[in-house]
Amino acid sequence: MDLFQIFKELDKNEDIHLGRLLILINAFSEEDNSKKIEGLTKLAKLDFLLRYPNYLEIALRERGRKKFDLQIKEYERTSVESKMVRYKYGPWDFRYRKFINLLIGKGLVEYEQKGKTINIGITKRGKDITNSLIESKLFDSVNIRANLIRKNFDIGASALMRFIYSTFPEIGDLKMGSNINSGKNEI
Repeated sequence: MDLFQIFKELDKNEDIHLGRLLILINAFSEEDNSKKIEGLTKLAKLDFLLRYPNYLEIALRERGRKKFDLQIKEYERTSVESKMVRYKYGPWDFRYRKFINLLIGKGLVEYEQKGKTINIGITKRGKDITNSLIESKLFDSVNIRANLIRKNFDIGASALMRFIYSTFPEIGDLKMGSNINSGKNEI
């Protein structure tokens, strides 16, 4: 099986996506789990940076960061573990609602609705599972990147959306529903 086939199969494995999202949500939670990610749109933008390390590298430089170690593997520079598409509010995966509902159903994340916004936070059980994932070393680079994203992009959803579109105007130029590439041509 070649590398492309391996990634295609990984994309079908929802556990990879659930683990990545759990680590991302955990990175944005406070020690007492009082903090939540404000809305699916913000979650999608944060996950865009996590899933596309080439774009994250550019975004960190745009924010003036000079020293960081994303631990990007060579294969990550030329491929993407899973595709996102250009959507009304930027990068999106149509499975987010399903993934979040699975995480809620497993008791790993919780949500609260404020108006039309769904705020997503981690539970104690979710934090325990996340710690196990991190300790396993399988999600090392995901955890490192999620924490860099928290430190550098913990801003409001609208500000994050404006940053993504101004830093990566090619995403806004894509036809609605078009796949976003790995960003390999941007570096």
